[in-house]
Amino acid sequence: MYESDGSIMVYWHALDVADTDGCSGPAAGTSSGLVLVFDIPPKGTNVTVSEVLEQHRDAITDIAAELGQAPDGAGDLVSADDAGTLCVWSTGEEFTLLSKIPAFGCSCSSVKLWNGIVAAGYGNGQIRLYEAATGLLRAEVNAHARWIYALDVAPQTGKLLSGAEDSFVHVWKLSRNPDTGEVIEHCHAECVTDTQVCGARFCDPEGNSFAVTGYDLSEIFRYGRV
Repeated sequence: MYESDGSIMVYWHALDVADTDGCSGPAAGTSSGLVLVFDIPPKGTNVTVSEVLEQHRDAITDIAAELGQAPDGAGDLVSADDAGTLCVWSTGEEFTLLSKIPAFGCSCSSVKLWNGIVAAGYGNGQIRLYEAATGLLRAEVNAHARWIYALDVAPQTGKLLSGAEDSFVHVWKLSRNPDTGEVIEHCHAECVTDTQVCGARFCDPEGNSFAVTGYDLSEIFRYGRV
């Protein structure tokens, strides 16, 4: 763990050999399926492991924190593993498991949490949306032709960005429409020619621009106003 400007390392934690994987904020996942929760003080370097979560049985692939205004009881952290299992947690003095979404035979490579909606990207190119509080499946989209490697959410607008090995980047809009029940709509598609996209992130909280990179690339491409 480093200072925000990257100048000073304030903490390191020893793991077993090859036992590292996804992380988000004060939590880090391992290849054995454990999620380590760190207690990080506002000042100083007295970082400690405060809790170990043991619900996963496969390697942790991603962890995400709530980026919007979660409904009561919806949780504020989600973890994903290589088998496709998702766990939604409520954080506080201790972490509490709220819902466990079972695997369906495909790895979950990226996950996001926004306004009580879990957005998960899978190796079969699907995006699945779940209710964080209950684990109920709300939508299933065949978004890409190949493995999804990146998801991101613009917290102020609910835009969802997905990037995959099929060279495409898609922008979606998440919402809770009480009239139609819709939770996702497609907004924009961009083909990054001859590039297996492995990273994609919005550049601002509104989702007006995004950056993309791919395997074997030393460049980052930025797209504006979507």
